[in-house]
Amino acid sequence: MMYKYYCLNPISPVGLEKFTDDYVPAGEAKGADAVLVRSASMHEMELPSSLKAVARAGAGVNNIPLERCADQGIVVFNTPGANANGVKELVIAGMLLASRDIIGGINWVQENEEDGNIAKDAEKAKKAFAGCEIEGKKLGVIGLGAIGVLVANAATNLGMEVYGYDPYVSVDSAWRLSRSIRHAQSVDELYQECDYITIHVPAMEETKGFIDKNAIDLMKDGVVILNFARDVLVNSEAVVDALISGKVKRYVTDFPTPEIAGVRNAIVIPHLGASTEESEDNCAKMAVKEVRDFLENGNITHSVNYPDCTMGIRNKTRITILHRNIPNMIGQFTALLAKDNINIADMTNKSRGAYAYTMIDVDSETEESVSRELGEVEGVLRVRIIR
Repeated sequence: MMYKYYCLNPISPVGLEKFTDDYVPAGEAKGADAVLVRSASMHEMELPSSLKAVARAGAGVNNIPLERCADQGIVVFNTPGANANGVKELVIAGMLLASRDIIGGINWVQENEEDGNIAKDAEKAKKAFAGCEIEGKKLGVIGLGAIGVLVANAATNLGMEVYGYDPYVSVDSAWRLSRSIRHAQSVDELYQECDYITIHVPAMEETKGFIDKNAIDLMKDGVVILNFARDVLVNSEAVVDALISGKVKRYVTDFPTPEIAGVRNAIVIPHLGASTEESEDNCAKMAVKEVRDFLENGNITHSVNYPDCTMGIRNKTRITILHRNIPNMIGQFTALLAKDNINIADMTNKSRGAYAYTMIDVDSETEESVSRELGEVEGVLRVRIIR
């Protein structure tokens, strides 16, 4: 079986090398089985009927039409945690830049580069750029996913007192958290106690403007806010007003926007969080692994529009069905297979919101008519028979 993949953005060769000889690059999306993407927008893109998978080499998927993909039976993957270390390091750098006016000091040296007495004059000027150390300060981490956990643990190792808040923290994340991290009972507690606050939650309707005027009013005077997750998580108007008034000492972000760029005491850098060679390699390798496992075995891992579902390596004929999450779907599938005298060796079904996924291993070869019959069941979006 030969598969075609198409890259909408340059994807790390280290990842693409993980494709076997059964995979060939396509010159366009049309006819491709899988699309790999980083930042390119797919919202206006026509999704070809051949497309079975979209893999985002990164965590955020706001550039992908998730529901339209789901309705067309296209599974969308992302790569959570693959770029976490790169983002963590930039967050730590952001805290250091906010604590000591390193940027101001560098600018002073550049502005006085022709001063013959620069070394002596620097000793007099440096007090204008003095700051504080982060050891002993309180850091609040909102969101304890892959990145939040790494930031929290790193800050603990730097001698900070860390408060974590995440009502939905996973068991895996909880295991990886340092025991010294204090679990805030509410986000308000974190706002009131912490000198530095960093946010690491996905951008969704319920998290847009998560840090707003009300949240900032609860914070300490002179607080430092860091946002390396998504620009929409922080209300721009509220943070600009707080910077101007001095309520917020620094706002550090790698999301330049017209509202925040150039504002005094805002440290705004390009979107560099995951822009390291290592992060791009890791994301590409994970994306390729997810695509291969889905196309070859039917397994879904790290999907953002369908449920994760796996039956391991395929050693029988495997029927996979993407469908709507409505009653009696399993009964209809098994009845059709029984009618065709097909014995089911193993089966699993998972649902996620309005969508569901069924995997069925069978003991015999199946005719194409089986795929057609299953596809005619109301609510079925795509059927694949993997041999």
